[in-house]
Amino acid sequence: MPSTFAHEFKTPTFKAKVAFRTGLFINGQFVDGSDNTTIDSNGKVITSVSEGMAKDVDLAIEAANEAFDTTWGLHAPGTQHSILMSKLAALMEKNADELAALEALDNGKTFNWARNADVAGSIDCICYYAGWANKVTGKVQEITEDKLTYAHHEPIGVVCHALTLRFAVLMMAWKLGPALACGNTVVLKPSEFTPLTAIRMCHLVNEASFPPGVVNVLSGYGNTIEKVACTGSTLVGRKIMEAAAKSNLKNVTLELGGKSPNIIFDDVDIEQAANWAAFGIFWNHGQTCCAGSRIFVQEGIHDEFLKRFTEKTRSLKVGDPFAPDTFQGPQVSEIQFNRIMSYIVSGKAVGAKVEIGGERLGSEGFIRPTIFTNVDPSMKIVQEEIFGPVGVVIKFKDEEDVIKQANDTNLNRAINTAPRLKVGTAWINCVNSLHSNVPFGGFEQSGIAMPVGPSLALYLALYLMMKRTRTKMISLP
Repeated sequence: MPSTFAHEFKTPTFKAKVAFRTGLFINGQFVDGSDNTTIDSNGKVITSVSEGMAKDVDLAIEAANEAFDTTWGLHAPGTQHSILMSKLAALMEKNADELAALEALDNGKTFNWARNADVAGSIDCICYYAGWANKVTGKVQEITEDKLTYAHHEPIGVVCHALTLRFAVLMMAWKLGPALACGNTVVLKPSEFTPLTAIRMCHLVNEASFPPGVVNVLSGYGNTIEKVACTGSTLVGRKIMEAAAKSNLKNVTLELGGKSPNIIFDDVDIEQAANWAAFGIFWNHGQTCCAGSRIFVQEGIHDEFLKRFTEKTRSLKVGDPFAPDTFQGPQVSEIQFNRIMSYIVSGKAVGAKVEIGGERLGSEGFIRPTIFTNVDPSMKIVQEEIFGPVGVVIKFKDEEDVIKQANDTNLNRAINTAPRLKVGTAWINCVNSLHSNVPFGGFEQSGIAMPVGPSLALYLALYLMMKRTRTKMISLP
């Protein structure tokens, strides 16, 4: 019998008793893993979660294939996909505060950000793709006067999704939305550090009356999966690409890490620029793939910007994620905390200057927001994704100089600069502005394809197969 997560939230922002099963979700049921083992993270134990083994992966894939062949895929019209997805979104809205509280407890992000960004964005995403689900169409072409060719789209089949630790419920929505709308079934692996919202979502999937096997949640991959979508590190993405190539050449979508440049020209409102820069690097305790961790500042305003940026950083409250005025909570795990601190130690060791922060706060996984200056491109803190509240401020001379550094407001200036950057997303006069109907993803080592986007054509290419048939018209006697 799977264990039950039970917790009473007594916080300034959320008060409720929560309880639900934490087993593997296979074929519409919560079950123990085949070896009856549980996943143990590090730091303070919240609850026990069943661990999926190879046998469980096979069972989940078998259930997903059975659902695809009988109750989902082409066996359920797009209108049915849309209705069930809309019901799921409504249930998410009904339970939005609970989902946000689980994100804050599990991840360390603040309750208010989890509620107003992660959960709200997840609901919007499911609603958006529910609207597309009944609009998948084909095309008929007349080749000659006696021949027609028609093309239609079919779902791929079983899709495997591996989720990152940083935005558990949002990434789940980003993966489920287009996959389910196109008629695919899903085997999903949440991060072992932040599995609670994914498990709670499974209860909502059942409540929305999805057929058993359409959505399955556990760890691991299987040989009969036709597509893998992963949000995670570049290292994990490489391993998935390698495994996909060695098996059945699976269709792969990767949304990976980044080392994003934040470019600040000398004609900005310095106060606004400092505020946005702080939001860009320290939001979600720096654990986001699009964090503006390399802050390039034109030399004419460098000193004044650094002063304002440091003041803004000092004002950010670090502490209890359920406190209404907290901006930054603890890092997601002891492993990640130690990894971030090792980068801070590395920066200090090679001569980078700590303007503020650079140390732990208390004894429970908190890190003071950190700004480094006096850096050069060879330093690890400049080159590698830290995935924490650590930014570097780099002075530049002109546009050519910053383009060179970023790739190794005058709005026209920003618009002219953005296309020259080797990035998947460029924000101008804002940061972290995400929408379900706008593509989001990375270039080169930051990912392959865009997991969400504005058009039917975009996600048809990711989650459907195109088939073409040629027909010769015959005159009847």
